[in-house]
Amino acid sequence: MFDLKAAGYSDPILVSGTDGVGTKLMLALRTGIHNTVGIDLVAMCANDVLAQGAEPLFFLDYFATGKLEEGIAEAVISGIAEGCHQSGCALVGGETAEMPGMYPPGHYDLAGFVVGAVDRDKVLPRMDTMVAGDLLIGIASSGPHSNGYSLIRRIVEREGLSYDSASPFSSQTLGEALLTPTRLYAGVALPLIRKGLVKGLAHITGGGLTENTPRMCPDHLVPVIERKAWTPPPVFEWLQSAGNVAEERCTVPSIWASAWSSPLRRKTLIQSAPSCRQRVSPPSFWGVLLPHDAPQACHSDLWPWLQYGSPAAGG
Repeated sequence: MFDLKAAGYSDPILVSGTDGVGTKLMLALRTGIHNTVGIDLVAMCANDVLAQGAEPLFFLDYFATGKLEEGIAEAVISGIAEGCHQSGCALVGGETAEMPGMYPPGHYDLAGFVVGAVDRDKVLPRMDTMVAGDLLIGIASSGPHSNGYSLIRRIVEREGLSYDSASPFSSQTLGEALLTPTRLYAGVALPLIRKGLVKGLAHITGGGLTENTPRMCPDHLVPVIERKAWTPPPVFEWLQSAGNVAEERCTVPSIWASAWSSPLRRKTLIQSAPSCRQRVSPPSFWGVLLPHDAPQACHSDLWPWLQYGSPAAGG
């Protein structure tokens, strides 16, 4: 049982989510590094409910394997516990299923389920409050998160690299770098949601910016994004070069997009930026909401205006 009133909610709405880690698990199996995929599992669930404005409250996991092997389940569950700690939710239980013959030796699969809560008047997105000129704010990912690993594994194979090889884009081994866990955004987003500073959030996952961002916007507004407003993590540049991947597929890192009031709330955002920097990479202005019928010239070059208004510039 969970007492929502004791947790401080007056008119709560429950929000639930479920997800897995996908073929990123194959890298854990190849490298023997199992203590990070649990963080991914929590993050993929918790970040989704956060997009509705919900605080992740509790989490349950499902770990399935053919035969329990010493150390593997413990490492995975330690990662799940760390992910819950980072997102501020409780790990209240789960299921460990041992099914002989179902999986090859050493293999396993994961699924997670999270329940969150948000007061009715804080549910996101608040499309009725969005207006032309609202700013789009991006917070960087830690890498590919848990997206695109079938393609990533093919690129590694085609390059003839081993996961024990030195990473072409970091000081780690390639396996360690590609297993960098998904960033959890609850610590930076929830304080701003509670203050009413956020009108909408989009969790940028497999569909990228072009599919995920419009979901938080009303039909009469379009998110216009300035590509020069952020620098992707080095892993994306390497994937684009080594895999000959089209730029639009490599410039959609798993970041958060937030609709902010502009210009009235810009000063408030800048004041909040230091707390964002303490938890994750600093936020940056990378776009604006415009009417669907806005002249194309308004879309052409937002960069000078965004530079002037960025937290780093102090505008």
